[in-house]
Amino acid sequence: MNAGDIARLAGVGRAAVSNWRRRHEDFPRPVSGTASSPLFSLPEVTGWLRANGKSFEISLGDLVWQRMRTSVDDLRLGELVARVGAFLLFLSREPADWRDHGVKSLTRAAEVTTDLPGPPDLRLEDLALVRLVAELASERGPLEAFEFLCERYVEAHSRQLSVTRDDVAALMVRLAAGSGGVVLDPACGVGTLLLGANAVARRRTLLAGQEIGGTSALITAVRLLLRGAPARVVAGDSLREDGLAGEAADAVVCDPPFNERVWGHDELAGDPRWEYGLPPRGESELAWVQHCLAHVRPGGLVAILMPAAAAGRRPGKRIRGNLLRAGALRAVVTLAPGGPDLWMLRRPDGGRPPSRLLVVDAADDLSVVEPAWRAYLENPDAEPRGHGRTVRIIDLLDDEVDLTPARHRPQQVGPDFVRDFTDALDRFRATSATLPDATPALEPLSGRQDLPTTTVGELAKAGLITILQAPSRMSADEGPLPVLTADDTAAGASPSGRTVLDPALVMIRPGDVVTSVLGAVRVITQSGAALGPQLTLYRVDPQRLDSAFLAGFLRSADGTRVHAGSSRLDVRRTRVPMLPLADQRLYGTAFRELFELEDRLRATRTLGETLIRLGFDGLVDGHLRPCDHGA
Repeated sequence: MNAGDIARLAGVGRAAVSNWRRRHEDFPRPVSGTASSPLFSLPEVTGWLRANGKSFEISLGDLVWQRMRTSVDDLRLGELVARVGAFLLFLSREPADWRDHGVKSLTRAAEVTTDLPGPPDLRLEDLALVRLVAELASERGPLEAFEFLCERYVEAHSRQLSVTRDDVAALMVRLAAGSGGVVLDPACGVGTLLLGANAVARRRTLLAGQEIGGTSALITAVRLLLRGAPARVVAGDSLREDGLAGEAADAVVCDPPFNERVWGHDELAGDPRWEYGLPPRGESELAWVQHCLAHVRPGGLVAILMPAAAAGRRPGKRIRGNLLRAGALRAVVTLAPGGPDLWMLRRPDGGRPPSRLLVVDAADDLSVVEPAWRAYLENPDAEPRGHGRTVRIIDLLDDEVDLTPARHRPQQVGPDFVRDFTDALDRFRATSATLPDATPALEPLSGRQDLPTTTVGELAKAGLITILQAPSRMSADEGPLPVLTADDTAAGASPSGRTVLDPALVMIRPGDVVTSVLGAVRVITQSGAALGPQLTLYRVDPQRLDSAFLAGFLRSADGTRVHAGSSRLDVRRTRVPMLPLADQRLYGTAFRELFELEDRLRATRTLGETLIRLGFDGLVDGHLRPCDHGA
């Protein structure tokens, strides 16, 4: 269980859990997870809470979830969630069968759920888990039970799963698919956008989706079918293997993967979907735009999220220009600083194309988008109220075809600027006020503590550390095996790369310390992935050396310094104190607290950047003035 689970269990906030970890030496140590998102043992946590007189309550849902977490490793957790979902769909359709025959009725489960993508694997070998899930379904209903498990799954894999923000998803659905009909999502993930379409449509909606991962596709299908929605979800790569070919939707909503280099550029060079031009190899997002347009009927709408850079990158200017000339691209909306952007498109139906493009800089206030879009649909030539404005398409068709909203926003800030600035200031103050709670439990010394030290290289010679590196050549972006990349290491994320099986690969293990050439350091908590390029692995002898202790000194200034005459980090020269294992673990705890503080600072920085942008805009446009601190 993670810190959020503990907080829910004890009925406190996450900050209280962080305080317990810092102030109580006997608080249970993490058993897996990452430095920024550790996982704890449920029996150990409940034992500590009971011993310290803190009340708690374990719900049936928590018992089911913890049983699932301990049944498989994290890399297979999604598969188990999907199989449990298929079982819950069976329970919702054949409650009497389960009531009369119990686990024996599972032999009919596959024939009752044939509308799920692929052959549903309902082999839940843990019969105790099966009975717990059935009990949870009896208590909450199959739909609510599965949504509870999906919420826990997404929370546990927040860095691995790409899930559209709820407010963004709701906005996209309202703009493009509010009237119902056939709604399609070719990169449906775990179904967020399709669920939104099912919830807000004003008439009966047929939902169609495709997702490259069979696990996510199955989860999406279960979520929709448990709601009684008419749905068809298929698994597969939408660009390479369009499982919905021939489907003409009334609306398409899509949050595709960004910045993919291997998306099928060569084999799809002559694809008829590229009506507006062959997408450059580095512009996979423009392939998704045209794929969505190919799946919507003439006059139908497309709402697709795009990286901010896609509005101005030079290789994509030809396609952007063709989309504008044809009247297909209707609006570009910046949803937040740095992206993503929302592109609204309409498939040409033979009528006169509009002469103007709507650009909106929402500046974190999504409420300004829908009124501007509705006004634009009524009269594309009129200037919308609020934050949006229209730009003549002929003025955009220059050598750059740069559609970035910030470049075309009005000179004056919007009428709600004062409210926006005040809200940003309040959020920044509230977030930054939590930073003192994240400070590590360290105490200053009257003088420098001189400890005997050695180097990482010497520790390796003595057998306390084994240093390993990935093979120089690795098949990237394909294959069944997860790969931990340098970016994953820097962000503390789950392995995002893929490769094929190879005896030369270095497989990571819990307790390994991984460093990148740029100084990122991470203690590994899960197995099952290969070490990626530009990474070095330090495997310690746990009986003599603490992993977090070593990671902290590798992360230190001395450890990340590039030595003269070398362009790479000479980590072998890093000096490490020679301490007993118990003392090493004390240092390791302090280093983990520093890693957590680093995560909080990253979140504060994001809010600070918003405040800075509004501050500059307000001073320049006359909506703010400097305070006279001497008055």
